[in-house]
Amino acid sequence: MNIKPLGDRVVIKMVETEETTKSGLILASSAKEKPQVAEVVAVGPGGMVDGKEVVMELKVGDRVLLSKYAGTEVKLENQEYTILRQSDVLAKIED
Repeated sequence: MNIKPLGDRVVIKMVETEETTKSGLILASSAKEKPQVAEVVAVGPGGMVDGKEVVMELKVGDRVLLSKYAGTEVKLENQEYTILRQSDVLAKIED
């Protein structure tokens, strides 16, 4: 199944974080923070959104930083994704 976002929406998949601290302590799943790094899975076409022209700056495969509580989480075929507006992405990570 493919997800095709509309307008200025972006579909992302969260990047797994390490389960141990720097000192070697293993974190329980309830103690972990929600990751803020994600990979872009699909990008909407942009265009006119709320009367303003939106140019999509992200592309599939980009790694991005986002705010902790941005977007709507969805689960499709046992995979968890988040759908959010491009403006909710804080930065693109470049190697």
